[in-house]
Amino acid sequence: MPSQPDDPSYTVPGLSTQDSGRIIELLQMRLHALNDLHLTLKHVHWNVVGPHFIAVHEMIDPQVDKVRDMTDDIAERISTLGGEPDGTPGALVAARSWNDYSIGRAEAIEHLGALDLVYTNVIADHREAMRETEEADPVTQDILIEQLRGLELFQWFVRAHLESSGGKLSTRGATTETGAADQAAEQARRQP
Repeated sequence: MPSQPDDPSYTVPGLSTQDSGRIIELLQMRLHALNDLHLTLKHVHWNVVGPHFIAVHEMIDPQVDKVRDMTDDIAERISTLGGEPDGTPGALVAARSWNDYSIGRAEAIEHLGALDLVYTNVIADHREAMRETEEADPVTQDILIEQLRGLELFQWFVRAHLESSGGKLSTRGATTETGAADQAAEQARRQP
């Protein structure tokens, strides 16, 4: 894994190398999260089964493509700020604070329930990074804001399958992917 210096030797005009170093560190974690999300979405794409297979299978691929584009934007911003983006699997595994996606071959509704929780966590961390870049680097903040718009849209696509006509989200209160998957499946079984 390439070693990231505390502060880069150069950065963009108007930004201190100290601020740049902090932002690079923040962006590196976003890069790991988006790379992980991309792989998780492909895993779902390959392992979804059941009566809603084709709808979910086809819904996921455009999300994969957009998330891949997001990783490229983040990596390029890291480089622009004087950093060295690390997109290797080993670096991701070593740095992450989350576990691998825990659902294998499963019904579409189960994967959607688990993905709701995955998106919730990625979005929450992206939003925090957006807040942390507000003063020092509005350009990075703009990138994160635009990515949040896309991530929140994708979560809405997922949640549309999990919401009852009364507005109740089947995954509400779930704290694990398997718990969210089970709750989504249970609600689906109860619906006529």
